[in-house]
Amino acid sequence: MTRLRHLLEMIRFSHTLFALPFALLAAVMAWAAPAAVGIDTHFRWSHLVGILLCMVFARSAAMAFNRLADRKLDAHNPRTSSRHLPAGILSVGSVVGFTIVSATGFLLSTLIFLPNRLPVLLALPVLLFLFGYSYAKRFTSLAHFWLGTALMLAPVSAWIAIRGEVLMAAPSDLLAPLVLGTAVLLWVAGFDIIYACQDTECDIRAQLHSVPAALGVSGALKLAAACHVGMIVVLALLPLTSPALGWLYGLSIASVAVLLMYEHWLVRPDDLTRVNIAFFQVNAVVSIGLFLVGAVDLLW
Repeated sequence: MTRLRHLLEMIRFSHTLFALPFALLAAVMAWAAPAAVGIDTHFRWSHLVGILLCMVFARSAAMAFNRLADRKLDAHNPRTSSRHLPAGILSVGSVVGFTIVSATGFLLSTLIFLPNRLPVLLALPVLLFLFGYSYAKRFTSLAHFWLGTALMLAPVSAWIAIRGEVLMAAPSDLLAPLVLGTAVLLWVAGFDIIYACQDTECDIRAQLHSVPAALGVSGALKLAAACHVGMIVVLALLPLTSPALGWLYGLSIASVAVLLMYEHWLVRPDDLTRVNIAFFQVNAVVSIGLFLVGAVDLLW
């Protein structure tokens, strides 16, 4: 139990709150959207369980793999040197085993959606893309957008899992989750850029690529703000692809805009002491709040 607790601490299990609410919102949108005659897209408990399992296993595998890939870099960064692998709290073997179990759990969980074969066929490419993020900072400053795209896959994948048969007949049905996913991409890239500002000097010394290392902290925060403005614009366009969203969802967009402005007020080029508040607390409220309000709007 102690090792399991350390493993869950290592992968920041509580941070599953970032992507999971958007996957669930996409699922509610998918259940609420009209389907072609003869195709059943109504709510099923098995689909909800499948989405939850896939999300938890995929994120756990990706985070554990990231800790393995970055363990030597983490050891040379004062902010991350106390993490479980560089500090010796967990062994490489135990984390490798956890990664394999989580990845296998993700691949097997896609079988829940049969006879829809798309989740099964796409599971391995999705997993490899998630793993690829761990090496992105070695060669591109766009690593933050890679992470954003990885979390963008959450709502897109949930939609495909539920409406695979509809997509086979009408690929344009994927437009709604792509719009929602784009908002997630911009949101995640923005707050990951903010978070990376803490490691600017370490990234430069280690010759790693990041937006703060390339643009400086001030420039990085401006780009993060631009990403979050883009997120609000895209969220405002979502009802065009999902007409069931109404005025209640519109109010939630305004609330998200206020929260993001607060997040950027918390973090300044000369004061990064409140990054963790901006990173976790504000963004957890954004994701959970959007899901709850969006779900109520769609179902009510």
